Amino acid sequence: MLRWTITFIIIAIIAGVLGFGGIAGAAAGIAKIIFFIFIVLFVLSLFKGVIKK
Repeated sequence: MLRWTITFIIIAIIAGVLGFGGIAGAAAGIAKIIFFIFIVLFVLSLFKGVIKK
């Protein structure tokens, strides 16, 4: 999931440099959403690991 976030950030940077503002904004927004989903799943897995022991 973190790989997808990095991919979308790179797409956003390249699109921003080339002047495609709409695509850059959309890619950055998608990267933010995926990153927050990753953080939530990571924290949940940490809690699950602590509770399981």
